[in-house]
Amino acid sequence: MNRTGAGVLIVAAVLGGAAGFVLNQVLTVSGRPTFTPMVSLPILLLLLGAVVVVLAVPIRQATRGRGRAAVNPFRALRIAMLAKASSIVGAAIGGFGLGLLAFRATLPVAPSVGSVGTLIATAVCGAVLIAAALVAEHLCTIRKDDDDEQPGAGGPGPHDPLGAGPGEPTH
Repeated sequence: MNRTGAGVLIVAAVLGGAAGFVLNQVLTVSGRPTFTPMVSLPILLLLLGAVVVVLAVPIRQATRGRGRAAVNPFRALRIAMLAKASSIVGAAIGGFGLGLLAFRATLPVAPSVGSVGTLIATAVCGAVLIAAALVAEHLCTIRKDDDDEQPGAGGPGPHDPLGAGPGEPTH
């Protein structure tokens, strides 16, 4: 699995920002009130970031020999994938909050302090989720085994349909 790159996060943030701006533009044109996320959204983003890091810490401890049990590579992969998805969601929601905030800045009337505060909190908590998810992804990194460095060093296995079976000469 490749680590989450900055390019993916930037694209997600830009798409989220464009979606937030366009959503409020469409709502305004149709005569409806603009969208403001609930106050619970930033709180949920922070909780998600905390959960992802808490899930990744036992993997880190097990890979460094301080854990109680051996590393389950499938669990480490699942948590790493959760961390990767969380960083992308954090970028998209943070960008969405910034897009909503950018639209509010273009209005001729001053928006209420509560709605602007919620938008700023959403953007900031999206960035915190990105940071927590990237840390969790790093914590789930498992050291490579010696046999992982040399692909195909052992030759085809006995169950390889294209390779020679045990005791058969290779051509």
